[in-house]
Amino acid sequence: MNRKLRMGMIGGGRGAFIGAVHRAAAIMDGKVDLVAGCFSSDPEKSRLSGQDLFLNPQRVYRSYQEMIVGESALPATERIDFVAIVTPNSTHVPVASAFLKAGFNVVCDKPLALSLSEAKKLRSVVQKSGKVFALTHNYTGYPMVKQARYMVAKGELGRLLKVVVEYPQGWCIPFLNSEGKGGIALWRQNPAITGAANCMGDIGTHAHNLVRYITGLEVTELCADLSSFIPGHPLDDDGNCLVRYTGGAKGVLFASQIANGDENALSIRVYGSKAGLEWHQEQPNELIIKAHNQPRSILRRGNGYLCDQARKHSRIPFGHPEAFIEAFANIYVEAGEAIWDEINGQYPRKGGYDFPGVDDGVAGNAFIETAVKSAKSGAKWAKFPKV
Repeated sequence: MNRKLRMGMIGGGRGAFIGAVHRAAAIMDGKVDLVAGCFSSDPEKSRLSGQDLFLNPQRVYRSYQEMIVGESALPATERIDFVAIVTPNSTHVPVASAFLKAGFNVVCDKPLALSLSEAKKLRSVVQKSGKVFALTHNYTGYPMVKQARYMVAKGELGRLLKVVVEYPQGWCIPFLNSEGKGGIALWRQNPAITGAANCMGDIGTHAHNLVRYITGLEVTELCADLSSFIPGHPLDDDGNCLVRYTGGAKGVLFASQIANGDENALSIRVYGSKAGLEWHQEQPNELIIKAHNQPRSILRRGNGYLCDQARKHSRIPFGHPEAFIEAFANIYVEAGEAIWDEINGQYPRKGGYDFPGVDDGVAGNAFIETAVKSAKSGAKWAKFPKV
């Protein structure tokens, strides 16, 4: 790269948690500048948000459609190189499709779409466009997750037998105890905006994606039990799945927003015929390795004994914690390399890139759809669709 990439943003205005995370992650390594955006469906809020970010008022737009027209009219040396989409679920596909068709690269928050059929349509748009599309399953960005993936791929765990992945949060307990007064952010409980699932769509997809990334296993069947404990909320706030994977491995996946006392306790255990490993998001700089009749070992981020990808995605020396925003930033680092290759007519490069893409999003929507189908059938096994 001989200059910074120019970034635009859709959504993420005043008061939006995830928009601020994306902005901090994108600029962390000094290779991206935020230069334009439509930060809210409310034009006045978008204007004020652009003002907060000290952007040129002429590049703070009232709608994403206006932004496409405005940016496309600029010289190639000025217009955005990519757009980050940080809006509610129902808008991901129309906004991403419009920018891709207009010739812009896209970084999009998850889940990919409202449904599997919608996700597949977006994948076709991505494929036809020839543009970069990155999906921010940010937990794949942690260095020790990359180390876990490397060890599985090298066969150090042997034949994979069982995977246990969990994502408990307790932030919805106040809404449960107040019998629904106040409630979760309204759009998360609106199927027209969120899709067929809330908890499984929001954090269950992270658990599913983490298994795919580390192990390479694909779901063949699952048996799900989804529940809504909060009065007046139509979508799930808790879910439990038994999972069958390719190659005969078995798994347990659960996600919950009513796990009283838990904060953001995503964790995974992978058991193989030679060894097992476990990783905990709240202690992300450590990877635990264990085997029968042997002492446990703990690998730590930042050390020279780790694989190339784990070392590449560490910014500071060992002993200094790296975490959530840095993991997000690693997605932007990898996507940025792909975007620069696309700008220079060298995309895709041989060997590919290490960031989640549209196929990961399609698999995520397949997971949501299958879990909902199984739960509605009375917790029977449901075959995973071909993706």
